Amino acid sequence: MDFIEILKIFLLGVVEGITEWLPVSSTGHLILIDKLFPLSARDEFKNVFLYVVQFGAILAVLLLFWKKLFPFSLSKKSNDENKTTVVVEKNTLILWGKIIVACVPAAVIGLLFDFPDNPILIASSLIFYGILFILIENKNKGKTFPVNTTDEISYKQALFIGLFQVLAIIPGTSRSGITILSALLLGISRPAGAEFTFFLAIPVMAGASFLKTLKFIIEFGSFTLSEFGYLFVGTITAFVVSLFTVKFLMDFVKKHDFKIFGWYRIGLGIIVLLVTVLPLLFA
Repeated sequence: MDFIEILKIFLLGVVEGITEWLPVSSTGHLILIDKLFPLSARDEFKNVFLYVVQFGAILAVLLLFWKKLFPFSLSKKSNDENKTTVVVEKNTLILWGKIIVACVPAAVIGLLFDFPDNPILIASSLIFYGILFILIENKNKGKTFPVNTTDEISYKQALFIGLFQVLAIIPGTSRSGITILSALLLGISRPAGAEFTFFLAIPVMAGASFLKTLKFIIEFGSFTLSEFGYLFVGTITAFVVSLFTVKFLMDFVKKHDFKIFGWYRIGLGIIVLLVTVLPLLFA
């Protein structure tokens, strides 16, 4: 494996680990990075890499929220210290029920539609939802949210968030961004909305990674040794960076709103437009 290419993979893993959880569109960032530092790999591999590297980000969420997401535990029987019994956390099962309900729309629609990673479309989505973030947060200024934990989210609200999550199939929208926006519209607090977004990512991103990998293997055969190495480096990097990013966002939203991400999206959208359009004008 070429050292320079490893550095590019490392950079992509860092960007994925940061932008997958922040409402700023990981796709927009990864395309911009690939424009600036093109990866010397076949296009088919680069397409699947951008999905498989998300697996590292999923592992970070599972590790950080394991106690809240794993519904089973062992407990010793009070009358016999040598025997243990399996305890099922009802609230955790209910939470997983809401996660599944929220993921159904995206799973169905995602199998039917596949938008191309068009830079102009990505830039437009970045700017549009950036403006929406600013408008919604201005409206929510000083507002008290009726829902403050993920346990308080109803099945109806979960379905509503899931329907909005369908929009994430449009590149540049940001899966975390659209789910957080919908949560805010429903009166769900920023920490609860961000946390529920992390949980939704587990089945959605795992499913997308699996399908992209399966499609690649069916159409192009197995990965080369170098490509396996790239996937490993990218996934591990995304995992480590995601650990810090998720912790940062959970601390950030306890004290701040999302407007700064709205302005960031607008700025990034303009940059993507410039990087895409200017070379065409002066070609």
